[in-house]
Amino acid sequence: MATAYGPDTRDPQRPGTGPGERLARKHVLPAALRAPFEARTWREFLYLMLSLPISIVVFCFAITMTSVSAGLLITFVGIPLLAAGLAMCRGFGALERARARGLLKLDVADPEPVRGRTGGPMSWVGAVLRSGVSWRHLLYSLLHFPWAVFAFSVSLTLWVWGWAALTYPLYSWVFPTYAGIDGVQLYGDGTHRVYLDSSYELALTCAFGLVVVLGTAWVIRGLAAVDRLMVAGLLGPSRLATRVTELESDRGVVVDTAAADLRRIERDLHDGAQARLVALAMDLGLAKEKLTNDPEAAAKMVDEAHGEVKVALQELRDLARGIHPAVLTDRGLDAALSAIASRCTVPVTVEVDLSSRPAQAIEGIAYFTVSELLQNVSKHARATRASVDVWRSADRLMLQVTDDGRGGADLTSGSGLAGLTERLDAVDGILLVESPMGGPTKVTAELPWRG
Repeated sequence: MATAYGPDTRDPQRPGTGPGERLARKHVLPAALRAPFEARTWREFLYLMLSLPISIVVFCFAITMTSVSAGLLITFVGIPLLAAGLAMCRGFGALERARARGLLKLDVADPEPVRGRTGGPMSWVGAVLRSGVSWRHLLYSLLHFPWAVFAFSVSLTLWVWGWAALTYPLYSWVFPTYAGIDGVQLYGDGTHRVYLDSSYELALTCAFGLVVVLGTAWVIRGLAAVDRLMVAGLLGPSRLATRVTELESDRGVVVDTAAADLRRIERDLHDGAQARLVALAMDLGLAKEKLTNDPEAAAKMVDEAHGEVKVALQELRDLARGIHPAVLTDRGLDAALSAIASRCTVPVTVEVDLSSRPAQAIEGIAYFTVSELLQNVSKHARATRASVDVWRSADRLMLQVTDDGRGGADLTSGSGLAGLTERLDAVDGILLVESPMGGPTKVTAELPWRG
């Protein structure tokens, strides 16, 4: 398994620099002052503006279809009409997910499509009516309308008034020139009128507008956050469906991993121990033929065969150790990881702080994980020392492997770390990698604790 350690092309005069290193982007203005001018704010404002007309159409359709179908439930027509209305609400939900994906940058997975048991129309009607996703789409259609009215009114009012006040000095000349008044009328009755026309009042209006604009940007983000919650909670797949999908994916990973392990074992046996045993059998056959005619040559061949037997036995031991070492079964992680560390090319410190042993499956995955990570340290890290720490935190088994090598390990480059991540994910585990260019590298794995 190869890890994507970056090439050692750093400038020796500039520690920590290298190709692919990303520098944190620095902003001159703080986030509170940048918010009104960032694209995110304007995208979310556009989302809130579009929500009102769309929600009006969806709300009217949902109310009409629900009322009509409820009134016709006494007849046969009401049931398929209600199913058709729910299906249309699911279609509107797809539109809302696409709008949230484009403007709110919220990626909500599409729920499972409705499938009848027999494929007939009445089977489809029954499947739609039994689907909790369909009813959640109808609930979204009804609840989103009043929220869209509120969000539209608040965001548009504050946004327009804030920018109008902020830019008032730019267009204040229009009022005396074309309207015949000194400026915007702030107050007026039968005898008194107050206009915003002096330099002081212009500055004060501009400052007030700046405060409103800055505050409105965060109000818009807060309103959009509520929309994110509604879309994610009502228009996405249910937690059960999501969990089933995850388990199906994990099962596929486990099956593929087991098949790959079987192929590896078969290849190692065929190319290693089996080939040596075949050659050993041939050498012993030749030695048997020469035993009477040339005893010295036969003895030499037997001696060579004895050496081949030792090599074959060592290969078989290494293969068995790679599958599941006996020391792990007999003595646990502490002794097994210490044995791995002793075979590493750099000095490794092992600390295991466990009061009890986890389940054999979790113990085996932990052993395999540390073994792969230490192999990466030996082959790619160019480190001088490494350490392995194992401990339990609540219901999680924690593994951490660190080294002082050149760094650059990356999970996203299709390397062995990506395969290790999939293996851990199959049992609800997590793999985290911290490996800046120049090192050090810290890899942390979390596994569920199962006693």
